[in-house]
Amino acid sequence: QVQLVESGGGLVQPGGSLRLSCAASGSIISIYAMGWYRQAPGKQRELVAAITSGGSTNYADSVKGRFTISRDNAKNTVYLQMNILKPEDTAVYYCNADRVRLGVRYDYWGQGTQVTVSS
Repeated sequence: QVQLVESGGGLVQPGGSLRLSCAASGSIISIYAMGWYRQAPGKQRELVAAITSGGSTNYADSVKGRFTISRDNAKNTVYLQMNILKPEDTAVYYCNADRVRLGVRYDYWGQGTQVTVSS
C-alpha cells in the first residue's frame, strides 16, 4: 500500500508559479512510475506529467516548457514545478503511483490539491 498526500496548491495570478509536492508513505516510490494528473470542472482527468522509476519524463503538450516533474527518492517525494501559469491550468491536481509486478497492477492516488490561476 502507498499513501500519497499532495500539497502546495493555491491561488496564483496568471504568469505566476507554484510547486506541488506529493509525499508518499507505506512504500518506497523509487520502484513506482509517478505522475501528476489534473481535473478541471466538467472535464475528464488528464495526465499532466509523469516520471518513470528510471527518471524518464513525459509531459502533456499543453504544459511542455512550463512544468517540470522531479522526484527525490531519498525523501519519498515527487514534485511538480509549474511556471508561467495560465487560467486554463486551473484544476484539482492529483498525484499517482503506478507499478506492475508479476502481472498485477498497483495504482494509488492522492486526495488532490486545488490550483486556481486567476487575476
